[in-house]
Amino acid sequence: MKKLATILVIAAVAFMTSCGPSAKEKEAKRIADSVRVADSMAMVQAQQQRVADSIAKVQAAQKKVADSIAHQDSIAKHLIKPAKAAKPAKAAAAPAKKAHKK
Repeated sequence: MKKLATILVIAAVAFMTSCGPSAKEKEAKRIADSVRVADSMAMVQAQQQRVADSIAKVQAAQKKVADSIAHQDSIAKHLIKPAKAAKPAKAAAAPAKKAHKK
């Protein structure tokens, strides 16, 4: 009976170890999990960068508006002179006349 119990225990241990994943399968799963985590982190970082870029654009636009308002207020309070109007561009210059040799 002891021999039968020993054989059954050995068979059970062998059965349990043969049912699990192999070392190669465990390593492949670990690598796949690492790649998945790295990809997820890269996606999150890219999203954070897009958000930061959008915020920077909005802040730049707000600063431009605030600067324009401050400039107009300064003109209204006569702290600075308004910019001179740009002169309209002259029509295309007339071609130079060539001197004729006689």
